[in-house]
Amino acid sequence: MLTEKRHEMICDMLSQYDIVTLQQLTETIGSSESTIRRDLSALEEKGQLIRVHGGAKQISDQHDTELNIKTTRFVREKDGIAKQAAALIKDGSCIYLDAGSSTLAMIPYLTQRDLTVVTNSVTHVMALIERGIRALMIGGLVKPNTMANVGCAAEEMLRTFNFSMAFIGVNGVDADNGFTTPDPEEAAIKRLAIRQSRQSYYLADESKFDHVTFATIVPLSEGSIITNHNHSYIKQYAKYIKVG
Repeated sequence: MLTEKRHEMICDMLSQYDIVTLQQLTETIGSSESTIRRDLSALEEKGQLIRVHGGAKQISDQHDTELNIKTTRFVREKDGIAKQAAALIKDGSCIYLDAGSSTLAMIPYLTQRDLTVVTNSVTHVMALIERGIRALMIGGLVKPNTMANVGCAAEEMLRTFNFSMAFIGVNGVDADNGFTTPDPEEAAIKRLAIRQSRQSYYLADESKFDHVTFATIVPLSEGSIITNHNHSYIKQYAKYIKVG
């Protein structure tokens, strides 16, 4: 296969998954590990990606992926994370459920009695109502790509609530930059929800680790990460992870 074609396939995979492993690239492209490593080095020199241990990730961006696309990525991983997160909730709780595909995946597993859920997501509130769960949606400007309410009105309403738990979606998990998301307005809503909660949990599949986007939410020390049981970042981020 021509070098240019391999480079194009690598960039296409990164545009879909944000981060890809060396194994994924070799299996999809059908080239040896040494060839793919050379390709990654060449693309990194051109500023088209960032090499990480065992693969590559997208250059940090300022734009969030549309929710309907997010829900098709890492479906099995997100389902496992969602089950773990939902199992932490007790009967009679009042929780905050952040906008995002991982938190959306929690809703089918919310079987607790007398549960109240506050959310900033149009998509989430509809799913909650369909399951007969008491739901409150904070107001504000609706972002069409993520279906999240943001802005001053959303923040003002959010300040009136107190939560036993907050479940937060993130786009990046990085030891130096903390939890990140592309939109500063969404970061502000997430940060406020965390402050209004006794406990905060951050839902992140493997693709989010060692990845940085535009706006920092909080440092990794402010809460616990819920992720999959086995992936290449477990040991590196072990002190921040709560699994199961």
